[in-house]
Amino acid sequence: MSTEQATEAREKESAGRTAVYVYGIVPADVQPEEQASGVGDHGVSVVRHGEIGALVSEISTDRPLGTPADMTAHADLLDGSAAVTPVLPLRFGAVMSTAEAVEKELLEAHHDEFRAALEELEGRAQFVVKGRYVEKTILRELLDENSQAAQLRDEIRDKPADATRDTRMALGEIINQGIESKRAQDTRRVIDALEALEPLVNERQPTHEQDAVHVAVLIELSRQDDLEEALAGLADEWDDRVNLSLLGPMAAYDFVMKRAPEG
Repeated sequence: MSTEQATEAREKESAGRTAVYVYGIVPADVQPEEQASGVGDHGVSVVRHGEIGALVSEISTDRPLGTPADMTAHADLLDGSAAVTPVLPLRFGAVMSTAEAVEKELLEAHHDEFRAALEELEGRAQFVVKGRYVEKTILRELLDENSQAAQLRDEIRDKPADATRDTRMALGEIINQGIESKRAQDTRRVIDALEALEPLVNERQPTHEQDAVHVAVLIELSRQDDLEEALAGLADEWDDRVNLSLLGPMAAYDFVMKRAPEG
């Protein structure tokens, strides 16, 4: 048999094979909604062992993972679940060979650990608070507070970029340092404002140079209204300075992310 024929034979052999995609760990009594769908629009079911279960769907082994639609389906299923039940999210791309492998190698092998983690998450969910500075406002604030920055700004005003390259670089460095300092202060301001909710907090790295705050918080779902009220107060305080947004409820990615064993 030629190399080409061998490759073709392997491809035919693998075609039609399936594996089990695992989204996360839930209590054993969870029942997926009939219309729930996951990666590849496959229906979702639960593999159970003892007091815990795994949200799963069938997936073709010859189908590459990683499209935006795949990642959205993964997150949507976990976040929808987290709004109604505790869920331990697994990382995107967690695939095991069979449902039996999910039960034995994942659920049975880690039963007590997963059950304890689910108990910790009972009634809780993650939210992400993000804020971005309004550029004109934060620049004005920085220039008003820093006489050196204001002087450099005056030096480059109405002058060609080539002739003021070093000055512009120096001003840019001062502004970047100023934003980093304000980001630290404003992040602390947000965390302090949420203290009454007794959250677990994970400070995330900024995703943009003008990010003012980027934090994940784990709170009681029953306190969502209190969270929104606290952030509304900050939004009023920071009107035309920071644009705040709130994402969630979602699965507790920042606090309990798990990786499935190879199977």
